[in-house]
Amino acid sequence: METYIVVIIPVLIISMFVQWRFRHKFAGYTEMQLNSGYSGAEVAEKMLQDNGIFNVKVMSTEGKLTDHYNPKDKTVNLSTDVYHGRSVAAAAVAAHECGHAIQDTMGYDWLELRSDMVPVVTITSNLLQWVMILGVALIAFTGNPFLLGIGVVGLTLVTIFSLITLPVELDASKRALRWLKNNPKVMPSEKEHTQAKDALWWAAMTYIVATIGALGNLVYYTSMLFGRGRD
Repeated sequence: METYIVVIIPVLIISMFVQWRFRHKFAGYTEMQLNSGYSGAEVAEKMLQDNGIFNVKVMSTEGKLTDHYNPKDKTVNLSTDVYHGRSVAAAAVAAHECGHAIQDTMGYDWLELRSDMVPVVTITSNLLQWVMILGVALIAFTGNPFLLGIGVVGLTLVTIFSLITLPVELDASKRALRWLKNNPKVMPSEKEHTQAKDALWWAAMTYIVATIGALGNLVYYTSMLFGRGRD
């Protein structure tokens, strides 16, 4: 229990704060209309064209904060508010997702590695909760660590995936901000660029905290596996 209090609870508190701050920032920058009047979809299409990418389609997808790039079908998928929105937040998110499309076109190693891991990590994540519950119960009642050991291996894979995700996301934001900075027709105001940078910074923080959380879980359950996390 001491390990849980020291490792997991602080991460949960920080994670809740970062998620709240990110949503607060995003909501605020959604209200800041671009002086250029570009929609998120128009920003994405122009950024792709400027980078000589013509085989990627910009699409609208349901939900909020569901924006993503799909390297399998070459689509930049923007949530409805971002696709139609003409705000600083919409431009920042659209440019960020196009940053992933540029990574894909250039053969960015970290993106390719993450894409290769997605199928395995998806299956592992879906099963991991039940494996960990049963593993903890088994080691508590019988002392048999086998199932918990399998769970720790799964957690290690998820943690590695989180670590690989960090450079992919940070690089995409870097590409997005550089392009926005060099395109005053899309984002003519320095203030708008600062706001876009702030929005993407808080988005990056959610990935950083998620990685810290994954590391925290790995430390906790590994210590339990080797007998140092038991009460």
